[in-house]
Formats: sequence, C-alpha cells, structure tokens
Amino acid sequence: MTVSFSLCRAQKEARRRQVRGVRAGEGDPRWRRKARGASTARARTSRKTQKTTRLTPTLSACLAMTWYPALMNCTPTIQPSFLHDFAITERYAIFPEIQIVMKPMDMVVGGGSPVGSDPGKVPRLGVIPRYATDESEMRWFEVPGFNIMHSVNAWEEAGGEELVLVAPNVLSIEHALERMELVHACVEKVRINLRTGAVTRTPLAAGNFDFGVINPACLGRCNRYGYFGVGDPMPKIGGVAKLDFDRAGAGDCTVARRDFGPGCFAGEPFFVADDVEGDGNEDDGYVVCYVHDEGTGENRFVVMDARSPDLEIVAEVQLPGRVPYGFHGLFVTQAELRSQHQ
Repeated sequence: MTVSFSLCRAQKEARRRQVRGVRAGEGDPRWRRKARGASTARARTSRKTQKTTRLTPTLSACLAMTWYPALMNCTPTIQPSFLHDFAITERYAIFPEIQIVMKPMDMVVGGGSPVGSDPGKVPRLGVIPRYATDESEMRWFEVPGFNIMHSVNAWEEAGGEELVLVAPNVLSIEHALERMELVHACVEKVRINLRTGAVTRTPLAAGNFDFGVINPACLGRCNRYGYFGVGDPMPKIGGVAKLDFDRAGAGDCTVARRDFGPGCFAGEPFFVADDVEGDGNEDDGYVVCYVHDEGTGENRFVVMDARSPDLEIVAEVQLPGRVPYGFHGLFVTQAELRSQHQ
C-alpha cells in the first residue's frame, strides 16, 4: 500500500509539473530566483498597465480640448501652399509658396473646399540644390504679391550667384479657384541674388498670358523666347503670344501674336523644334495647339510658324473629336516613340 501510494503521488506530481510547464531542474535555487524575478517583472508590468489605463482618459480629454475647438473653427496654425508647378536650373530647383493654401479640415468639418486662399500669407520662393540630401539646404525668399501656378523657365547668371525665373503672376489670386473668368496673369521676370538675398521683379507684358512654353532644349538654361496662351478669359485661350525676354525693362515684350477668331478657343500651346530644316536658332520651329470652334463644333490641330511676326498658320488638321480646354500635353517625335519600343 505504501509503495502504491508513493507511486500515485509521484505520478500526480509529474502531471502537475507538465501542466505548469515546469522543466527538469526546477529544484535548482537559481531557477527559483529566475522565477521570482519573472513574477516581479510581471507585477511591475501590471502596475504600469494599470497606471497607463488610468491616465489614458485624461490624455484623451486633453487632446480633445486642445484640437476640437481648432477643428470647429477651421483655423489651423499652418496651412501648406498648393503646389502645382516648379522650375529648375542646372544646379537648383525653385519651389513657389503662394497664397492658395490647402484647407482639408474645411472639407472634413464643414463640407467645404479643401483648397482656398489666404490673403495674409506672404508668397515666397524656395531655392534648393537639385542634389540636396534633405530640406535643411532650402533657402526662402519673400516675394510679396507673387503667386504663380505655372513656371516657364529658370536659369543661372553671374556665375551662379543669381537665379532668373520667368512665370505668369496671378494678380487676382482670390478668383483662381472659383471665378477663373476674373483671373488676370501678368508674366514677370524675377531675379534672385543668392549672395545678398535681394529679389527684383520686371513685368514682361500687360496681357492676360499663361500656359507658357519654350523650346524644350532650353529648359533650365538662359533662353530668349516664350509662347503663351492668351486668356479670353481664362481658362479659355483665344490666341497665342510670343514674348522676347531680352526686352525686359524696355516695355511690353510681346513680339508676335495670333488670335483664333470669335468663338474659337484653344488648349495650351506647345513648341516643336524644327530639327530637319531648321538652322538651330531657339525659335526655329512651330507652335502647335488644339482649337475648338464653339459656334460650329469643329475641332482642328493648328500648326504655326514660331518665327513669323504674326505666328502664321502653316497647317491645320481637322479632328474627329474635341480636346477639352485646360488639358496638358506633350509632343513626342517619331524617333522618341521608336526609342520607347527598343
């Protein structure tokens, strides 16, 4: 009986150890110290969890009290600018910070537009090396009243000490989002001195010009000519104007213009260099765009001589359908298309 009883107790103890997951050698005092340490750690963790749980409601309440009034009033402390375009030179990139700002909480809380205007914001231009490793290399230059949606070109002068930017400045920025027909864009030439921080501006034309393009070979380098859509009003383009940037400071720089006629409006123009019969001049090529006749419903692809004094139309192609106003495009040559298939 004694032996049988002892065996039963041994079996029960072995089973109990298996259930508890106790390993062989648990009788070692070192194991008991480890076990006590683990129990102590669990107890500390439990107390921390309880403390965190007790603090969580208070923290949530603080966050609610801090943010809820701001959300309801829709007055965030920082409103990022709407960035639609930027410019590059050989060594720098230029980013505009304008008075059109992002207001996502207006949409979330009040059901309004996520984009709006901030008349109190001072426009700036940010200049950063093209191969900068982080944003710490960005330099900001205030340019009051300078709101650009599209850049035309930028380049370096004076041995890289000065940057020149050509871009249409939207004068009536408060209408840029909802009343486009009231928008007037004035093309300006902005010069930034990186050494002194001085910024100077020169208007190039009084007309309502936007959607400017240049010879793509001149991108980021000093160039002379630009071709702009004539707002009639924006976003409808009633013609194309050619500006000579070298005339800056001597009055209106418009040297050629083509109007498409009553009821005829175009999309943005594009410059195509004449690489076959051209002589290599910057303006040796063609200005092309889509034109829609709102009276007849006809649509055509128009080709203009970029060097002629009135941007003479040298070819037209009737189109089977209409390309909507405001579309951005890219002209690709046959050689470039073939290279994509190789």
